[in-house]
Amino acid sequence: MNKTVTVGEIAGYLERFAPPALQESYDNAGLLLGSPAQAVNAVLVTLDVTEAVVEEAIRLNAGLIVAHHPLIFSGLRRITGSNPVERIVEQAIRNHIAVYAAHTNLDSVSGGVNFKMAEKLGLGDCRILQPAAGMLRKLVTFAPVAEAEKVRLAIFEAGAGHIGNYDQCSFNVAGNGTFRGGEAANPFVGQKGKLHTEPEVRIETIFPKYLEKQLIRALLDAHPYEEVAWDVYPLENRFDQAGAGVVGTLPRPVDEKQFLTLLKEVFRCPVIRHTPLREKPVQKIALCGGAGSFLLKDALSAGADFFVSGDFKYHQFFDADGKIVIADVGHFESEQFTKELFYELLTKKFSTFAVHLSEVNTNPVNYF
Repeated sequence: MNKTVTVGEIAGYLERFAPPALQESYDNAGLLLGSPAQAVNAVLVTLDVTEAVVEEAIRLNAGLIVAHHPLIFSGLRRITGSNPVERIVEQAIRNHIAVYAAHTNLDSVSGGVNFKMAEKLGLGDCRILQPAAGMLRKLVTFAPVAEAEKVRLAIFEAGAGHIGNYDQCSFNVAGNGTFRGGEAANPFVGQKGKLHTEPEVRIETIFPKYLEKQLIRALLDAHPYEEVAWDVYPLENRFDQAGAGVVGTLPRPVDEKQFLTLLKEVFRCPVIRHTPLREKPVQKIALCGGAGSFLLKDALSAGADFFVSGDFKYHQFFDADGKIVIADVGHFESEQFTKELFYELLTKKFSTFAVHLSEVNTNPVNYF
């Protein structure tokens, strides 16, 4: 028997994996239609929301559609059914179907869309091609010696202290804190009106900025002091757990035409647009789902033999300059496995909940 959950529970779970703060400024990821309190007993996952997909959701009694591409990118000024988006919105609302999208935030997160592409190609030693800049912050706080471990663990559990393959990373320095409580104070140590010196530990750790609110809340809940001293500093360090694209390596070098054949098989491409072959073995691969031409310089800097993506324009192919092979497999083709990613995430968390993979081919591009 299927277990009923709310749209908000499903959205919250997906957003813990792919935080909305990671989406690009032009994007519109998140809950687009429906209420977080709406109860559903089945979900339909898809790349795009089309009229055929909504009809499929109706047949399956799926009260929520989870898509990669947002149905609504900009505000709707009217809903008259005069274009596909308006008709889809009408159809979904009329049938009480909620719509949720995880787009560039799912592209950017470690383990997201680009990592699924790399997995399909059998790449190893994968890392983010262009780590996010301006994302990291440093938290500094001070706790009495006896309470320092409790405070430190609380902020770790809230998400701080991750560096590469390590967690619970911090730096700690012993020192003395001084304070004097006023008449309205209720000091944890010391007395009102008297200067007090307390042996303390200065705790420093890093975190991505989208965790700041929950991190400070965890700090304040765990700290024994009535007034907690803490500072947050912006960092220039790049955040290697989020960003654009992926670079990885094949298990062994292969011929260029062998690799192109592999791309056609994996991504089910009837045709691949590519730059001239270099007559060199292929092993290091850079890739980006969707439109990834903006990452070409990063692929070159990473020493990649091939850059696999979609939506390259004619003049952009010249930028390969014989230093790399660009393989344009198509926008839809590069992101088609996002449905599987959604399915894996949701079935792992909601084991008794019906999750359906859409069988509708939403690719608007046809080949003759």
